[in-house]
Amino acid sequence: MKKSSLFIIKSFASPFFATFVISIFVLLMQFLWKYIDDIVGKGLDWFVIVKLLTYVSASLVPMALPLAILLSSLMTFGNLGEHYELVAFKSAGISLKRVLRPLAVVVFFLSILAYLFSNYWLPIANLKSKSLLYDVKEQKPTMDIKPGIFSNNLDNFSIRVKEKKIINDVEHLYDILIYNHRSTSGNLTVTTAREGIMTISENKRFLEMKLYDGENYDENIESKDKRTEVPLSRTKFKENLIRFDLSQFALNRTDEDLFKKNYKMLNLDQLDKAIDTLTIIRKKHYSDFSEGIRKNYYHYIKLEEKTPEKGNISYTVPNYDSLFSSLSKDKKIQVLSTAANLSRNSKSRFSSMAEDLYNRDKYIRYHKIYWHKKITLSVACFILFLIGAPLGAIIRKGGLGMPIVISVAFFLVFHMISITGEKMAKEGAISVASGMWLASAVLLPVGIFLTIKATSDRSFFRLDTSSFNLLRFFKKKETEE
Repeated sequence: MKKSSLFIIKSFASPFFATFVISIFVLLMQFLWKYIDDIVGKGLDWFVIVKLLTYVSASLVPMALPLAILLSSLMTFGNLGEHYELVAFKSAGISLKRVLRPLAVVVFFLSILAYLFSNYWLPIANLKSKSLLYDVKEQKPTMDIKPGIFSNNLDNFSIRVKEKKIINDVEHLYDILIYNHRSTSGNLTVTTAREGIMTISENKRFLEMKLYDGENYDENIESKDKRTEVPLSRTKFKENLIRFDLSQFALNRTDEDLFKKNYKMLNLDQLDKAIDTLTIIRKKHYSDFSEGIRKNYYHYIKLEEKTPEKGNISYTVPNYDSLFSSLSKDKKIQVLSTAANLSRNSKSRFSSMAEDLYNRDKYIRYHKIYWHKKITLSVACFILFLIGAPLGAIIRKGGLGMPIVISVAFFLVFHMISITGEKMAKEGAISVASGMWLASAVLLPVGIFLTIKATSDRSFFRLDTSSFNLLRFFKKKETEE
């Protein structure tokens, strides 16, 4: 490898890894901001949180990688232009096309790696992150008793304390009221205490609450009819110990096989098979519905007349008005009522079938969208490189100022067009292929235009040249008048 190519690749490597890590971090903070209420306050082990963030970070690569390539390529060529290194290359007889070539090869291999990641590793990351996030969201919050508020975090218990203090890392509770609902018959068992201490058992399996100077109230009835037969039981105690099982606060993992059939967890081959299967099921469902409608909802009355000589059969359509007129009043009411019921049933069934077919078509489109996403990711990486590298050579500004502003602007345009095309494809407004490739089709000409401008040493926009041409245009107009 030539020293010039090695120098260009080294200049690109540092900004790329830095911007990639920053992009992942920013997107991860967005995830935490969205799901912070589902994570905080549930007593999760730090290992579970780290594992969740790792899986989520891997699932964010498809969005972070194109942004990192755009920003790093723009920064690389902006720095080279700002420090006149591009001028040195040109003076040595090395054109900008030759300078772009090694990075184009690197980005090409990055695009292939992005495809491999999207097809093989991303489904696993989505499976792990979605299943773990589901379990975390379903996890009950830890036991947190707030003064003056009934706490129902413990199953079948409602606890209220008037005051809570932390003394030597031990929670001291005052004026305690506990309703025991394990009998599912209402507030039949009530416990009060002047003071209590709440600790965790040595094996971490139980929450122990030691109560002092209190009373138990228990009606001990099996039904409301025995309320007058069984008196109220009242017991005083100096010290009482209540244990609450903490297994209900443990993180219970759901079987990942329940999530494996989701379209986000499939690779290209699996998506192809799923699309074929869903399409066949959809066609069969529609065929069965049509056949059922023909058999059960449409009846043809045919009056046959056979000609003995020729053996031909002719059909005569009955006169329904005359048939209806010949019926009695009660029969007419019965016929109209039956017709109205059949019409309502037909309308309801047709509406239900239309909604079912729409949902099936939409679900098939979702699979097709994720099929195209695995390819558009690779193409987007290369297109954004075609925008970032020549644009950096044109503006000749390095660092994190101007490149970040321009990169974010282009990436937002790319992302908004992608989201718009994806939503239109999901709703069936346009074909899935058109919606998923819309952003690439819009930005590819921009990348080619910028590359031509940069490699031909033409300024993208010069104020002096533009103003001169504008003045010359107006002077020409004045002379013609």
